[in-house]
Amino acid sequence: MKKSMITVAALLFLNISGLFAQDAALAENRDTTAAPTIISLEQALEIALSENVSVKVADMEIKRTGYARKGTYSALYPQVSGSASYQRTIKKQVMYMDFDMSSLTGGAGASSGADAGASSGSGSSSGAKSGGGIEVGRWNTWSYGVSASMPLVNAQLWESLKISDMDVELAVEKARSSRLQTVTQVKQAYFACLLAREVLELNKFSYENAVRNLEQTQKKYNAQRASELDLTRAKTSVANAIPSVYDAESNVILSLWQLKAVMGVDLEANIDIAGKLSDWAGHMLYDATELGNMELDRNSTMRQLAIQAEQLASTIKLQKNANIPTLAASFSYTVNAMTNDFKFSEYNWSPYSFAGLSLSIPIFSGGKRATAIKQARIQANELDLQKANTERQLKISIRQYLNTMDTQMKSYNSALSAIETAEKAFDIAQKSYLVGRSTLTDLDSAELALIQARLSASQSIYSFISAKADLEQVLGADFIDDNGNVQLNNTYDNE
Repeated sequence: MKKSMITVAALLFLNISGLFAQDAALAENRDTTAAPTIISLEQALEIALSENVSVKVADMEIKRTGYARKGTYSALYPQVSGSASYQRTIKKQVMYMDFDMSSLTGGAGASSGADAGASSGSGSSSGAKSGGGIEVGRWNTWSYGVSASMPLVNAQLWESLKISDMDVELAVEKARSSRLQTVTQVKQAYFACLLAREVLELNKFSYENAVRNLEQTQKKYNAQRASELDLTRAKTSVANAIPSVYDAESNVILSLWQLKAVMGVDLEANIDIAGKLSDWAGHMLYDATELGNMELDRNSTMRQLAIQAEQLASTIKLQKNANIPTLAASFSYTVNAMTNDFKFSEYNWSPYSFAGLSLSIPIFSGGKRATAIKQARIQANELDLQKANTERQLKISIRQYLNTMDTQMKSYNSALSAIETAEKAFDIAQKSYLVGRSTLTDLDSAELALIQARLSASQSIYSFISAKADLEQVLGADFIDDNGNVQLNNTYDNE
């Protein structure tokens, strides 16, 4: 008998020591140098909206589309460019005349040949090599100048400016969508941490009861009031409770890591969350009027589709405007010099400039413009179908979330009643077991019923607030102020 008591005591010591070691390892993984920073849901949202990668990328996309719009608007201004060039003639062009060249020189062909040789460096032999033609130009040609152009009438360009404005508007709406998604992800990760803690507390409660029951059963067994089967069953309950506690602790750590990842902070950051899942039970007194009329006018996906529809309508106009003539103004100023040497100081620079208008009238393009218009119309029709289907799916999602919330409200109320009854049954079973009027099996059954009732209540709260978070994202309700204006920096208001 004494040997059996020693064995049981050793088993209890090892189990409890292992549990404490696990708690110590958990604390070591977090930080042993300082207490963790406790953050609320509002603080977690504020951090996520400034540190989350998807939010940062969305903000950068707004800047990028803004620069793209400025680049499109620059086409309205004069386009000025400068140029400079140098050409070295390898073989001069030859010009032929259909009359006698000697008549122009008055019979002084020899002297003319000599003058030509002096000026061009080729002599009379050059004329012979050219077959009687005249070589034109000089060996070096220099030029520099400036030119400018500006569209005066260009319907396509004007329509493209509208599309660029819509690109910026679409980028802003995508940034809002990214914030809505981030808020929902942070909420659900935060609530998952709370649920993981509730599960851990329930597993610890089960473990502590198992240890307490083992102590009571051991005393009864020593007094020959309990069978060896009851003692073995009590030991088994303790052994089965330990892995559940370890798994629950691991789930708490993993849920915190998930929350940190969604927030965009370092996974090794020493932070923890505040509150309990039961603190959110007050949110289950839900009124559908809190989120308005359940319409999709603030849904980010529908807004993006509406902007894309406007873009396609402008694209159709843009393709039609390709049939409209365009008018542009141009100006050019160029200075040229042609020489046979490199004596820059003796160059004679000849300026040349002009200003003018150019009118371009599209006549025939092989049907290219007509097919472009048809293609844009088909894309618009496709988007209309996609918009209608998306609206149906979103309305189904709204109904699903509302049904889930209604079901969880009823489940929570039922769980509260079950908890009250299970606590009474568990208390009675404990007292009955102490006086020997009930068995260990009855006590375990009462404990299991109590744990299931508490877990059901916690699960109902978690499912309700998670569904509500999804519903708020669909309705775009997180960033709407009292006046109905969209405020991207708004955070969730924990009432």
